[in-house]
Formats: sequence, structure tokens, C-alpha cells
Amino acid sequence: MSWDVLLLPLPAELTSIDDLPVDHEPPPVGTRSAVHQALRAAVGEVDLTDPTWGELLGPTWVIELGIGERDPVDSVMLHVRGGEDARGREDDVLPVIFQISRALGCRPFDCSSGELLRDKP
Repeated sequence: MSWDVLLLPLPAELTSIDDLPVDHEPPPVGTRSAVHQALRAAVGEVDLTDPTWGELLGPTWVIELGIGERDPVDSVMLHVRGGEDARGREDDVLPVIFQISRALGCRPFDCSSGELLRDKP
């Protein structure tokens, strides 16, 4: 399975991306240095050899992190491969996605469904 999740600094109370004003400009995620520090603190095993493109290997998944060349960083794209349980759900990788999102002060937007992902209470 291949899945793209965009991490954006969006208000916590936002329930749908459609509720954003047309002219909404989210603040930057942070400087590249701050983003790298937050990623290392959240998931220490992340490979940031290429400062614009990280990689995180899990037991059943790989997440490639598109950080980009801009500084400050506007958003982070997660390219997720694998992570499905026996029923085809992404339960194995979702906690890591939310861990990264929280560390960066972002909300995860599922590019396939067009919806914000919600962490389990």
C-alpha cells in the first residue's frame, strides 16, 4: 500500500480542511533545524542524511519524509509504504504518524480521502 499524508500546522479545533477560509495562510512548521530536532526527538531512528528528505523504517512500513528545500519549512509530506494490518487498515503506522504530527505541531491530512486524520482518544 502507498499512502500520502501532508502535515500542516492547522488549528486543533478544525474538523475539516473545507472549513478553512480561502485566504488562510498556515504558519511555517519551523526552521529546517527545528524540524530536524523535533523529528529526532519524536522518532530518533529517522535518517536525515539528506536534510530535505528523511526516511523512517518500521517493522512493517517505511515512511519517507518530504521536508523540502525551503527554510522555514512550510509542510512535511509523509510517503507511507506498508503498515497495514491483516484487514488492510493502517493501524500499525498510524501511531507513528500522529507521534510525528504532534512533535511538529501539525495536523495530518490524508491526501487520498481529502480528510484530516483523527487520533484515537
